[in-house]
Amino acid sequence: MKYTAQQLAEIANAQLIGDPNKVVKNLAFDSRIIYSVQDTAFLAIKTEKNNGEKYIASAIEKGIHVIIAEQKTIDNDEVSWLLVENAIDFVQKLARYHFNQYNISSIGVTGSNGKTIVKEWLYQSLSDDFSCVKSPKSFNSQLGLPLSLLKINASHQLGIFEVGISKPNEMEKLQEIFSPKIGILTHIGSAHIAHFQNEKQLIEEKITLFKNSEVIVFNGDNDLAFSILNEKYSSKHLISYGFGKHNDVHIISDWKDRTKDITVTCLGEVFSFPVHQRDEATLVNALAVITVLYHLGYAREKIIEKIHHLKSVEMRLEAVNGIRNNLIINDSFNLDLDSLKIAYQFIKEYNKPNKVLIITDFVEKHNADELYKEVADLTNEQNFNMIFLVGEEIQKYQSLFKALSFSFNKISELIKSQEFNKLENQLILLKGARKFETEKVKTYLELQKHETVLEVNLNKVLHNIRVHQSFLRPETKMMAMVKAYSYGLGGYEIAEFLQHHHIDYLGVAVADEGVELRKNGIITPIIVMNPEQHSYNAVIDFNLEPNIYSFRVLELFYQQLKQADFVGDYPIHIKLETGMHRLGFKEDELDELIQRLKQMNIRVKSIFSHLSSADIPAEREYTLQQFEVFERQSERLIQGLGYTPIQHILNSSGILNYPEYQYDMVRIGIGMVGICYNEKVKPLLQPAVAFKSVISQISEIKKDVSVSYGRRYKAEKDTRIATIPVGYADGIPRLLSNGVGFVGIKNAIVPIVGSVCMDMMMVNIEDIPAKEGDEVIIFNGHPSLEEFAHYCKTIPYEVLTSISRRVKRVYVKD
Repeated sequence: MKYTAQQLAEIANAQLIGDPNKVVKNLAFDSRIIYSVQDTAFLAIKTEKNNGEKYIASAIEKGIHVIIAEQKTIDNDEVSWLLVENAIDFVQKLARYHFNQYNISSIGVTGSNGKTIVKEWLYQSLSDDFSCVKSPKSFNSQLGLPLSLLKINASHQLGIFEVGISKPNEMEKLQEIFSPKIGILTHIGSAHIAHFQNEKQLIEEKITLFKNSEVIVFNGDNDLAFSILNEKYSSKHLISYGFGKHNDVHIISDWKDRTKDITVTCLGEVFSFPVHQRDEATLVNALAVITVLYHLGYAREKIIEKIHHLKSVEMRLEAVNGIRNNLIINDSFNLDLDSLKIAYQFIKEYNKPNKVLIITDFVEKHNADELYKEVADLTNEQNFNMIFLVGEEIQKYQSLFKALSFSFNKISELIKSQEFNKLENQLILLKGARKFETEKVKTYLELQKHETVLEVNLNKVLHNIRVHQSFLRPETKMMAMVKAYSYGLGGYEIAEFLQHHHIDYLGVAVADEGVELRKNGIITPIIVMNPEQHSYNAVIDFNLEPNIYSFRVLELFYQQLKQADFVGDYPIHIKLETGMHRLGFKEDELDELIQRLKQMNIRVKSIFSHLSSADIPAEREYTLQQFEVFERQSERLIQGLGYTPIQHILNSSGILNYPEYQYDMVRIGIGMVGICYNEKVKPLLQPAVAFKSVISQISEIKKDVSVSYGRRYKAEKDTRIATIPVGYADGIPRLLSNGVGFVGIKNAIVPIVGSVCMDMMMVNIEDIPAKEGDEVIIFNGHPSLEEFAHYCKTIPYEVLTSISRRVKRVYVKD
């Protein structure tokens, strides 16, 4: 897009203050991740949890000269203001106007699952034949869709956009902005169902998008969706796809037989093609693409060719620790302007002053001069210390990049270069097209090379936090427990991500954990749940806030405060004993506690306690008793102090089962991972942690042949044994030996056989078509973390915290 401030004011009926001729090409709504200030306006969005007006000063400080907000908050003659009633309404009005300026064919994709994959695969299939524009990543919300539509320009012939909703009445707004000619409804699942009366209401809300569509392509395996669409839109051209034979497009071969091609009937025309990935989700998404291509008039041979060339969609960035104290941000899965901008936003989340970029040729070469000038302009604003350009095309434009830069034809030449091998203490962003094999750089730089990893999906962590927050009042604070190496997920990496997303407090077990976070740039308030006597100096020196649970701890900490000549009232947190019988002041100690606190230069920041059984429905009566005791004790303490500290008692289970007792703050721990004991809420959460390895070797063994130490397992028949490079030194309990534990390979659950070794274990894969190098799921979804914990006869907490530090942690963002 490209509009002047005056044009924006007229389009969205906004009040303009300042220079009407300032040009706006981009909108930013998060001051922390502004990747470019050139011709960019800052959109100050108000939500239930936050107010973007708080960050206007930060945006102006970074160089933004156009602000869109509900009120003018700062006097600055260089800044133009667009005053609007609501920032989201503004961008939606602008997007509607912008979309209507272009005569562009359009495809709109909605549903519960598969939207992004179908959109990306359609783009892969159609971009060779049309000048296409699409939603970046999974931009599909009340804000994401308008921002996507604003990317349309005069050169585009086809737009492919995904549209998502989470609550009733949201789709009507989006349909007013964007009315696709071809509508696609993917799989309907449990996502967001909690906000609707039932599945029928959810489906009816989603298909509102197709109000003015000429053609609707839909997954007909959902009987309710099939019925509703045929009833409501009987006058439109409806085409169903899926596994069911009643669909217009469906598979007629045995799709589970990997020795044969997939055969599809498409509106009566039959054709076959090879497919390596045979899971249901992949196949049904491919059917959606086939259906659209067929409707657009592609010949059978062309459809087969395009399906054959579909590439897996890696919608993620991953962060791994590298040699020489480098941090590697790997986004080597795809390369276009959208993904480059998102990568630049992503690295803003890291507190790393030294940055290096490795970037390859772009596959798309439409108007190369214009493309690489824009790439260089964006890159120059990121303040990289050094840039490595790989490819014959991009190095022609080396002079456009302001940072110290080096050019290479191939990745292999880069890896051998002296400049590259001197990199240390850098954040290294890898951004490359697939054909350059940029992932080889990541492999070369990785600190830990072995193939067993614990993968933490940060987007899913945030999603799970948001689900828990949906049970709370907007003003209720949240503390994230990051003790025990963030439940085994990683220390400052998780804390840094949570801090970026405005978590109110962090909780650690001991002072050393808090000190480590402070040293890595964490400034969020940190509570130390069990401050040891020898750590009080560190607590004070690093501005940590101790939990005070006894007179002994109170007196010792106060003496340390006096010795340190601390001036002012030091923040502490008072733990009350309400029924856990672990730590905390008892009711008959409160009067004395009040008297002592009044005599000390100490400020009670919060009063809290801990529930023993919030996840056990049978213990509801006891839990209610704990609330009663907590309220009585905290009220007595508040009256005695003469001021009102924050009160909190709910943990993850408490948030979901007893939200009426949320008080001023709640604490989330295992809930961030996606673990939940509330059956109604469990479908809304996402597994955020995956423990993975690979098959090192496959052995064909005969009947009665033994496996592993002690010959505890002997094959009952001829079979195949896979060796996996993970053992009890990595966190796989030895008790899982000989059929007690299971892992996932090729969507099948296979038993661990023989004794689990220190660094290896063996599984019986029998006739599963696995090969050496194939992925092994120790837990993620199949089996799940809960199922794996059940094998281990323990709980998910212990499983996660038992995973060895030698297992590489990889952090990804979808």
